[in-house]
Amino acid sequence: MNENTSLSAKDEGRLDDFYRAMETESSRFVGYPSNSVFDYSDLYRFLRFPLNNIGDPFVESTFRVNSRSFEQDVLRFFAKMYRAPEDNYWGYVTSGGTEGNMYGLYLARELLPEGIVYYSEETHYSVSKVLRVLALRNIMIKTRANGEIDYEDLRETLRIHRDVPPIILANIGTTMKGAVDNVDTIHEILRDLALPSFYIHCDAALSGMILPFVTDPEPYDFAAGIDSIAVSGHKMIGSPMPCGVVLAKKKNVDRIARSVEYVGTLDTTISGSRNGLSPLFLWSAIRKLGPSGFREMVVRCLKMADYAIERFREEDIDAWRNNNSVTVVFPRPEPPVLKKWQIAASHDIAHMITMPHVTRELVDELVRDIVGTEP
Repeated sequence: MNENTSLSAKDEGRLDDFYRAMETESSRFVGYPSNSVFDYSDLYRFLRFPLNNIGDPFVESTFRVNSRSFEQDVLRFFAKMYRAPEDNYWGYVTSGGTEGNMYGLYLARELLPEGIVYYSEETHYSVSKVLRVLALRNIMIKTRANGEIDYEDLRETLRIHRDVPPIILANIGTTMKGAVDNVDTIHEILRDLALPSFYIHCDAALSGMILPFVTDPEPYDFAAGIDSIAVSGHKMIGSPMPCGVVLAKKKNVDRIARSVEYVGTLDTTISGSRNGLSPLFLWSAIRKLGPSGFREMVVRCLKMADYAIERFREEDIDAWRNNNSVTVVFPRPEPPVLKKWQIAASHDIAHMITMPHVTRELVDELVRDIVGTEP
């Protein structure tokens, strides 16, 4: 075995350069929903273990270098927050929102193999990829100006295909505009059309950690009649690596569970080996902040979004946000601004997302840059 385990001076220098670059880039990071305010230094000691939560988080494995007990705590927190039935929920910590959406649609396909997936044109790009991977029939529905699904188009399209069970992917906060598809309205349409068999999966990547902490949330949880939900962990909570949580009804998951003898657990997840560090990060944040801490965080972010809108409008720049959204939409600025601030843009609009690390000073500087580069 090679005893020389240290990096060369050149490699060390490359890492130092990379660290300084990341410091700079993270200081001008307002276009994407990733919270950079976190400190998990008390967990660094666990980096020396190959933590692997392979298989079902609720079934012990012969691979015992894992963080399953912490993952279960995380899942209980989310299940309570999303009002999942106490004796009929299941979930796991995922690699992020895409895997969570894949799991929800995979489960729907297994339950309704002839089903058609309905999703809006504002849905995250990963969903169309997931639909191809799962070979699911699907129809894209138009959206309203604010990014919310067009309920009349949904109703008419469902009516035309009412002989096929629908699988609805509801956006709980669209990517570009932060719009929420109203689950109550979707249920009303399904009842009016007398559709007895259906499945509703919610993509709540960002807003899944906002709506539980506001006074007037749109309907989005299990009590509102959903079947599964996916939320990101690295967005509002914050994590050094992408992660997320998916929750579903246990009675549905039980229908797809398979036993794997050589790992001594059930194969109920999309991935085999799963990151055992992410549950520790999420557990730590939940224990430190709790519901009251997350509520304070969300209130601050919403107030910062209103401040940003105010500053934009002071410069005669049209800016707005959806109800209960921290996504501030404004006209697409010039390329130098997009690059400097890492701003997401689509067609003629762009957005900033007032995550916990976004300050008034950052908002002011961004607005000055936009005004200063207008043609």
